[in-house]
Amino acid sequence: MGIGEYPAEYNPSIHGPYDPARFYGKPDTPFGQLKLSEVNAWIGRRNKTPTAVAHAVSRAWWRWQHKYIHPRNAIFVGPMQLIFGGMVFFYYLNYGKIKHHKNYKYH
Repeated sequence: MGIGEYPAEYNPSIHGPYDPARFYGKPDTPFGQLKLSEVNAWIGRRNKTPTAVAHAVSRAWWRWQHKYIHPRNAIFVGPMQLIFGGMVFFYYLNYGKIKHHKNYKYH
């Protein structure tokens, strides 16, 4: 599967219209339903290639879009999440400069 192509598991006659937020591969046990002894085997079954990671991020992005941005009566939650995420990211980047401006209590 390359960039801009449908997944190999997608079959239009079975799945209907393509949904970029859906995983069309073989379903696996959800992480929340695993026992501790099954976690290593579950992680071993994951596809850890950069392409697979990019596809997972893309599916998460589309799920987020469908939930917070695309509804007809979407509220300000989606943009606020992006703004807050940007604030946290830039705080992390500038923490080395900011930490020298703390107010200390001398006594």
